[in-house]
Amino acid sequence: MTRPGSCPPDRRRYSTGVARTYWVETLGCPKNQVDSDKLIGTLQADGLIAAAAPEAADLVVVNTCAFIEAAREESVATVLSLSGSRRAGAELVVTGCLAERYGAELASALPEAKVAGFGVPVTLGAKPTVPAFDLLNLPRPRASAPWAYVKVAEGCDRTCGFCAIPSFRGKQRSRTVESILAEVDALGVQEIVLVAQDLASYGRDDHRAGAIVELVREVTARVARTRLLYLYPSELTDSLIDVIGATGVPYFDLSLQHVAKQHLRRMRRWGDGRRFLDRIAAIRARYPDAAFRSSFIVGYPGETEADQDALLAFLEEAQLDWAGFFAYSAEEGTYATTLPGRVSAGLAAERLREAGELQDAITASKRLALLGCDLDVLVDEPGLARSHREAPEIDGVIHVPSSLPAGSFARVTVTGATGPDLDAVLVGAEV
Repeated sequence: MTRPGSCPPDRRRYSTGVARTYWVETLGCPKNQVDSDKLIGTLQADGLIAAAAPEAADLVVVNTCAFIEAAREESVATVLSLSGSRRAGAELVVTGCLAERYGAELASALPEAKVAGFGVPVTLGAKPTVPAFDLLNLPRPRASAPWAYVKVAEGCDRTCGFCAIPSFRGKQRSRTVESILAEVDALGVQEIVLVAQDLASYGRDDHRAGAIVELVREVTARVARTRLLYLYPSELTDSLIDVIGATGVPYFDLSLQHVAKQHLRRMRRWGDGRRFLDRIAAIRARYPDAAFRSSFIVGYPGETEADQDALLAFLEEAQLDWAGFFAYSAEEGTYATTLPGRVSAGLAAERLREAGELQDAITASKRLALLGCDLDVLVDEPGLARSHREAPEIDGVIHVPSSLPAGSFARVTVTGATGPDLDAVLVGAEV
């Protein structure tokens, strides 16, 4: 089973509460989850408490995703569902990427909702509950899990041909190290997962050369595990590789998107398959236990059978632990929509299936190779844990004895593998 790595669909529900209550429904990527946490912190500071269900809330907020067409469709369906189920008098607010990108259209199509980007005030009665400010540096509630995402920057300065994110999230703006570390300390978790649209470029907008390396060092000094998601391959310097290795979590999430050189140039992307393979091999030579994840787009305009063959050959040779695949989605205003050579939906679906089935087999074989191995794991909840190879909510999990408490570390022996997931017992336990 292949699980997407760039923008996995996911929902977080916040429950319990009574009068003057809120419900926040989150769709999309980990960066959206962080935004929702900041929003929840603001609502709580204004005296609201979480509802037991959306039907019981005074304020229902949908934090939407607009990354690709499927995400937009899910966002709209969720808004309509919650609009229909909310109680009489409850306010409905639509925010997030869909609101940022299609605010006017949404407001016209959904007169029953307040459509607001994160910089627009939203009121419940006379009191503002989402003031006109940037969520990036706002406090958030203490984490309920033993891990948490921390967003270190907003926006992106790149001009990838398929991506509309810079058009509604803006240019990159990085947080200060001090604000990030304060958030890390306040979350009280064992594992911090650093995220951004272009994580490895953290600090570049402020002319802070090598800022990501120093940030990772600082975070690593505070928590047991530090993990990085979404690294643009050209930014994977030797110093960044070494600081990731020093975290004890040699997990490399490389945003490759494709491997055929000319096709990558059509995507306005850097690199090629041979460069990527050489870099992966060099990392494995330094950190034999390294785990790799990437994501790829199939069906981008101009893609040929030779390009698809190059991708499949790369997957065979690279032997990535995890990979996600997406069919190209034409995004209004992007460079890709001006290109000739549209790939039919049927052909794109076939290429998606081909790549996904190959990677599923590779992932399964990588997991089977861990049988009998001893791993250090962090218990996310009773019965479920992760080693350094598994990012939370994205990759597989490790089933462990339910007696292990959440937030604890344990050393286990792998006894079984089913697709992306493993079974394990405590080291020394009888099987």
